[in-house]
Amino acid sequence: MSLRIAFASSDRQLIDQHFGAAEAFAIYAFEPPVTRLVEVAEFSAADVLMDGHEGKLASKIELLGGCAAVYCVAVGGSAIKQLLAAGIQPMKVEEGSAIDDCLRELIDATQTNAAPVWLRKALHGERDEKRFDALLSEAWQE
Repeated sequence: MSLRIAFASSDRQLIDQHFGAAEAFAIYAFEPPVTRLVEVAEFSAADVLMDGHEGKLASKIELLGGCAAVYCVAVGGSAIKQLLAAGIQPMKVEEGSAIDDCLRELIDATQTNAAPVWLRKALHGERDEKRFDALLSEAWQE
């Protein structure tokens, strides 16, 4: 049931970056009720300055592969399409939102059965994979 969730953040504490112009992402493992920082990905100035260039989106989306969601202060239409196609839910929040508060809200939502649809699907998909692994390990009779 472990997921990865990314946050566009310059200081690893607050969400303060536009997705396309993000200088860094803090990536957390999310296993309710436990979360932990597992990776900080930073981009060069050249990557960030490619404003309007679709190539910068591809490299960011590739880096976020395996994440269930990315939190940011803004995200363009093209990026939304590409993120969703990659199975990553874009989440827009107010600038200065605390990463810890967002994680706490997600934990609370999972404990009260009020998780957003994207989170329920991500958690359910993880459980489905484990269920099939369990089925494959069982003895089969013909």
